[in-house]
Amino acid sequence: MTFGEKLKEARKNAGLSQEQLAEMLCVSRAAVAKWETDRGMPDVNNLKTMAGLLDVSIDHLLDSGEKLTLSETKMPIDLNSYEKSGKCRSRQDAACLAHYQNADAIHALIRRKKLTALEGVLDFVVQPGIIQTADLFNDEATYYLVEQNGKQYLAGVTKDFLFSSELGSKVNPKKFVLGKNKFSSLYQIL
Repeated sequence: MTFGEKLKEARKNAGLSQEQLAEMLCVSRAAVAKWETDRGMPDVNNLKTMAGLLDVSIDHLLDSGEKLTLSETKMPIDLNSYEKSGKCRSRQDAACLAHYQNADAIHALIRRKKLTALEGVLDFVVQPGIIQTADLFNDEATYYLVEQNGKQYLAGVTKDFLFSSELGSKVNPKKFVLGKNKFSSLYQIL
């Protein structure tokens, strides 16, 4: 969602008209309409006041499409201390399951880079799939979508770390996009 779409949604959720919000911010209704159609941005003071009035964070309003929150946790692990068993097809699965024992669901994911138009052309001309393959070799993590207590987390496991970020909005476990990455579910562990 764009800034304007988020502003409009937050304003409606707060039960305010454009005129009411404009009056509270001491700006014209046209200014609010301009912001909601992404033809302008409020100044910092209006942005801070607006976030408070609409009960949303500034980060939420300014988020560039990423669904991740700013809270990322990273903890060291010894991957060799985990054994695959049951629905766990790998040590990474077992590490994620051990960390999220109380999860409602854990989906093992495959990550693909979302190619720019230029990368797509280059990929097609050079060798279809070569950019995706190179990107997969450069990323050592195995990814999971964890659902726990009504929240979703994007978790990753490397040989040395388990990291996770709470998602700012709900995604469909089968297929979703976060920033420059596309994720799709391979199988469900839990």
